[in-house]
Amino acid sequence: MVINLSAAHSLLNNWVAELRHTEIQSDRMRFRRNLERIGEVIAYEISKEMEWEEKEVPTPLGVSVCKLLKEQPVLATVLRAGVPLHQGLLNYFDKADNAFISAYRKHHRDGSFEISIEYVSCPDIDNRILIISDPMLATGASLVKAIQFLKAEGMPKCIHVVAAIACTFGIEYLRREEPEVKVWCGAIDDELTAKGYIVPGLGDAGDLAFGSKLQS
Repeated sequence: MVINLSAAHSLLNNWVAELRHTEIQSDRMRFRRNLERIGEVIAYEISKEMEWEEKEVPTPLGVSVCKLLKEQPVLATVLRAGVPLHQGLLNYFDKADNAFISAYRKHHRDGSFEISIEYVSCPDIDNRILIISDPMLATGASLVKAIQFLKAEGMPKCIHVVAAIACTFGIEYLRREEPEVKVWCGAIDDELTAKGYIVPGLGDAGDLAFGSKLQS
């Protein structure tokens, strides 16, 4: 299943528009905060599908029976661009365990690229709820490889993928390779360039959030 949150109008649409806007996105702090807010909204929506249990909570005047999360998820992200979106999820799932994956496009002279993963740090994810975030779901190659690396460490009982902007091609590839995942995104674009960038997209999310890098 794919959930496109911009299909219904909400404040999230405004934040996506600011992420895309060439003038507004130059404010790095605002760019990071908008990614963070999208993560917060999606965390809230995912929480509605999670299991709850009733527990007694003492108050100054008595006892209240409250519905609380039955278990905490594992939040994973792809460094470095995924950090602000991950933080938004963590703001709401503030007791969650966390996983981090260093994945990047290793380009070749002919213009093609492959996904290289050099670092994975994660807790026990066996039979856990896994929520993995990356601001741009373009080709889907990095997310598929990240999920496969994490699954080598343990088998989650369900996987949610969170993206600020996704491309139709990437969604189809992801669901073909990992059909059990559920995708949550702020917007969906249909075009992908030959170099694997989303159009109209928003540019390089990592550079916009943290500054340009020397590595090509």
